Amino acid sequence: MAKNGEKGNGRIGAVRDRSQAFNPQNERWVKRDSNTGRFMDVKHDGTPFKGVRKER
Repeated sequence: MAKNGEKGNGRIGAVRDRSQAFNPQNERWVKRDSNTGRFMDVKHDGTPFKGVRKER
């Protein structure tokens, strides 16, 4: 899991065991658990998740 630094510095490193993919049907980003493959969350504002690697 990613760690949070001191206040104001933000995340240190990438989020592990997570990936995200863009769904062109609804134009939203979906976050997946890399271990189980289950979908975890959908980003409703249309921007990608911060610190989560993108699938190809």
